[in-house]
Amino acid sequence: MEKMSIPTSKTSLVLFLCQIISALDVPLDLSQPPTITQQSPKDYIVDPRENIVIQCEAKGKPPPSFSWTRNGTHFDIDKDAQVTMKPNSGTLVINIMNGGKAEAYEGVYQCTARNERGAAISNNIVIRPSRSPLWTKEKLEPNHVREGDSLVLHCRPPVGLPPPIIFWMDNAFQRLPQSERVSQGLNGDLYFSNVQPEDTREDYICYARFNHTQTIQQKQPISVKVFSMDSLNDTIAANLSDTDIYGAKPVTERQPVLLTPTGSTSTKVELRGNVLLLECIAAGLPTPVIRWIKEGGELPANRTFFENFKKTLKIIDVSEADSGNYKCIARNTLGSVHHVISVTVKAAPYWITAPRNLVLSPGEDGTLICRANGNPKPSISWLTNGVPIAIAPEDPSRKVDGDTIIFSHVQERSSAVYQCNASNEYGYLLANAFVNVLAEPPRILTPANKLYQVIADSPALLDCAYFGSPKPEIEWFKGVKGSILRGNEYIFHDNGTLEIPVAQKNSAGTYTCVARNELGKIQNEVQLEIKDPTMIIKQPEYKVIQRYGQVSFECIIKHDSTLLPTVTWLKDNDELPDDERFLVGKDNLTIMNVTDKDDGTYTCIVNTTLDSVSASAVLTVVAAPPTPAIIYARPNPPFDLELTGQLERSIDLSWIPGDENNSPITNFVIEYEDALHEPGVWHYQTEVPGTQTTVQLKLSPYVNYSFRVIAVNKIGRSQPSEPSEQYLTKSASPDENPANVQGIGSEPDNLVITWEPLKGFQSNGPGLQYKVSWRQKDVDDEWTSVIVANVSKYIVSGTPTFVPYEVKVQALNDLGYAPEPSEVIGHSGEDLPMVAPGNVQVHVINSTLAKVHWDPVPLKTVRGHLQGYKVYYWKVQSLSRRSRRHIEKKILTFRGNKTFGMLPGLEPYSSYKLNVRVVNGKGEGPASPDKVFKTPEGVPSSPSFLKITNPTLDSLTLEWGSPTHPNGVLTSYTLKFQPINNTHELGPLVEIRIPANESSLILKNLNYSTRYKFYFNAQTSVGSGSQITEEAVTIMDEAMASRQVDIATQGWFIGLMCAVALLILILLIVCFIRRNKGGKYPVKEKEDAHADPEIQPMKEDDGTFGEYRSLESDAEDHKPLKKGSRTPSDRTVKKEDSDDSLVDYGEGVNGQFNEDGSFIGQYSGKKEKEPAEGNESSEAPSPVNAMNSFV
Repeated sequence: MEKMSIPTSKTSLVLFLCQIISALDVPLDLSQPPTITQQSPKDYIVDPRENIVIQCEAKGKPPPSFSWTRNGTHFDIDKDAQVTMKPNSGTLVINIMNGGKAEAYEGVYQCTARNERGAAISNNIVIRPSRSPLWTKEKLEPNHVREGDSLVLHCRPPVGLPPPIIFWMDNAFQRLPQSERVSQGLNGDLYFSNVQPEDTREDYICYARFNHTQTIQQKQPISVKVFSMDSLNDTIAANLSDTDIYGAKPVTERQPVLLTPTGSTSTKVELRGNVLLLECIAAGLPTPVIRWIKEGGELPANRTFFENFKKTLKIIDVSEADSGNYKCIARNTLGSVHHVISVTVKAAPYWITAPRNLVLSPGEDGTLICRANGNPKPSISWLTNGVPIAIAPEDPSRKVDGDTIIFSHVQERSSAVYQCNASNEYGYLLANAFVNVLAEPPRILTPANKLYQVIADSPALLDCAYFGSPKPEIEWFKGVKGSILRGNEYIFHDNGTLEIPVAQKNSAGTYTCVARNELGKIQNEVQLEIKDPTMIIKQPEYKVIQRYGQVSFECIIKHDSTLLPTVTWLKDNDELPDDERFLVGKDNLTIMNVTDKDDGTYTCIVNTTLDSVSASAVLTVVAAPPTPAIIYARPNPPFDLELTGQLERSIDLSWIPGDENNSPITNFVIEYEDALHEPGVWHYQTEVPGTQTTVQLKLSPYVNYSFRVIAVNKIGRSQPSEPSEQYLTKSASPDENPANVQGIGSEPDNLVITWEPLKGFQSNGPGLQYKVSWRQKDVDDEWTSVIVANVSKYIVSGTPTFVPYEVKVQALNDLGYAPEPSEVIGHSGEDLPMVAPGNVQVHVINSTLAKVHWDPVPLKTVRGHLQGYKVYYWKVQSLSRRSRRHIEKKILTFRGNKTFGMLPGLEPYSSYKLNVRVVNGKGEGPASPDKVFKTPEGVPSSPSFLKITNPTLDSLTLEWGSPTHPNGVLTSYTLKFQPINNTHELGPLVEIRIPANESSLILKNLNYSTRYKFYFNAQTSVGSGSQITEEAVTIMDEAMASRQVDIATQGWFIGLMCAVALLILILLIVCFIRRNKGGKYPVKEKEDAHADPEIQPMKEDDGTFGEYRSLESDAEDHKPLKKGSRTPSDRTVKKEDSDDSLVDYGEGVNGQFNEDGSFIGQYSGKKEKEPAEGNESSEAPSPVNAMNSFV
């Protein structure tokens, strides 16, 4: 059985779903046109020192043959000894290493794969060898620069293919340090905003690295000499007298000037999907700081990056929306300068809908669609089998309509490969898609009995990859003989995959996939197992530990017993340090001898083959005593808020952070107040990292803004800062329309249009109103519109009952309208359904379950949203008692357009009625005519009671009540009984059949003084019902009971006991005297000879006797069994002893009986002595035995 685990993480699940719902290939054992499976890139730069390999792989049936064109003409590889084609492939190998020259094979190549069903072509592959030319020699003059001036060192690398990577190093091959003052531009030049004396050196070297040929070229070293003001003054002073006035001016500060780009404006064109790089480098003293903004908009979030000390603006994956004017501003304390770069984003063609392979059966219709976009918009052209479709052989089943080819009544000769070419001035797209005309019965490609394993409450995706022509229909069943799966709990994908969005434990089992078309049918089974999720039941916790201490993080997990988890610990999202101080246990991580570098976040990750969970905790290492403990507190509030760069839709806010109180500030939260619409209410605006103290805020029109800033660290949030000054933005027309627009009728003749009104700051200006428009759908009507005040509802009266309407709501204010709103579909009011379901049929499945069928009502008569059907059913009477009772109607609701339902919980042998009604949002329709049905007999309940009375020596009287629920006609009663002995073992079972009209029975010929267990139940023609049990005891013979005399009251017994006591006293005295003389005594000899375990030996140390069991204790140990006891403590009662009656115990305590005949009290008796088990005595506790124990 093939086993497959379905991942639970969102990313993995999306990738998995994309994989399984992709278009299925035609099996390779069936005839099919060629398909290109692998080819070299369009722009293919090759290493001129190595063989050139131009890839072209394809599949098809029969296997395709390959040919090539070069620069538009046939390329005959047989005539070029340096060129070979791989076997069973179209890949070309051009032998350069054995004398060939790469330059000779530059050009445009295209591969064609062909078989009897068509021809597929590759892209145009442009082959160019890489180039890494040497630097041209030039004489470089030393650069003499005055301190504080700007400087540009030009690199001017040689033009290579592809362009080289530029970097600056010194003679020691160390990279030159760069900063806000000194940095490398995009063109490779080295820019100095202002030079300092430390910039003096003679080894500024520009390097160009050509990655394709793995070579590095080096420019001649450039020398820079910086003259400082102090050295100039010393030189002047040495040449002038003391009376002369001398001295160069000190270094003068200068406002910013742009070194690149020049001028105030420039333009830039970039292609969609590429990386946009804009650069501004400025000179000035102090060193200018660069800031970037987009005029009239925001820099795109998550795609904007600043590089080269913010001198380079980088926007990845640009689109047409990124076109616009980007302004860089260079600022220092003396002023600022700016440059505007106008960016235009063009686009090479990109797919909207690429053509897909089409498999049709003879006589079917189909379409190939090829839609692409670009800037400028690309042109679409079609080819068939590599030939322009205009000059290709005619096919009567084919019609070209722009970007679509329509096929009608195709035949096998219609099979071909079509190529779609979308091109503009920036590039082209080429796609192959074949039309394959086949007639094939269904086949399922998913392996049989494939096992899927998923975590509970996660999606389960069961694959049923199939193929057939015509396209088969797919159905899923639960179990081998289960019913077809339907309903909202399942999702059925076009490729046959069954998705269970939330798999539960009861989702496990066997699922059967059935594929059928007009040529046949096939099925396949897969297995689904549901596993318990992995959980961390005790997560690591935040710890503060002193330096050189020891700390431990716990990570206790719970997981499915069939999954093997692995636990991994990370520090700051990286592997743990390779240090023996880190000890990883089964469910914990211990760090010994903690140091400052151990500070960080520790994460416990638990992985199984199906899921992964993690938990993190922060370790803070503090100084060890005697250093006073550091006090951590919330940060102080920021202060000195300043608003700059005021624009209509944005403003710059800056602030000074307050004291962080020993816990670094992690972020700043910016809030705003709208004094115009909601004075005193502060709203969240945005937040920035704790290292940032300025932010550009997006503004809305017609809002009187004030801002405040809150600092956040690990301890908590600071108090808000003092509010900034107010800034009132200009009014504008609304930017957005109301959300949640709905059209729902409340009465049969109206339509209630509702929406969520815009909030105050969304109005963008005074006089907010709404334009409400509606028209009946699918009817050639004009829009009806009305302008209403700032409300959230409008009622349209006089509408037909439950018809669809198109509805839209547009916001407007005194300055104009919002953009055109989107339309939503609503319905006028519902009315009660008009007709009842017909053809109501009831199929009784068993005595408690029935299935009801009905015909659906016409949708037009529902007059509303069909919510389902309600089945009313009630019990009319019981067929066994013929007695009516209060009628309690039950209702079952079946959602949606179902036409059947199950009625559970019915009472057997009863008459029922039911009717069915259709339900919409307004209510229920009329009821169908009542349908009468009857349930068959069932087994009865247990008799209502069983009472046993009048116990005698050999008889008992039984009385019972009939079952509360006979569930049919009673046919008889069954009585079973058996005796129970003193060890609770059961005797033989006797069974008696009793007529159904009887209610009592006298059982005779029973054993006296015997407990019996009774089992009693009733029967119908269906079978026996549940039984009731009871126990009772016959009484003892009264004559025997009177002969049992209490032996303790007899005179001879009292005399005997006195004699025994006197004898024992004399024996004790004699033993004591003989012991004092050192002699022996008979009892001691007997103990030594027999070592009776019932007699404890004399203690040697104090000369006292061991303890003997007294008569009372002996009698206590040998008490007879009570009710519920198993065996006596000495374990000497055998199975046959349990059959003895009380008559066998002639002497003992008088027995007594309860009113129900059960024996109470204790009894003693004698019986034949049995061999002792082990060393224990097996005799009964009679007075004689008590005497024998002392001999």
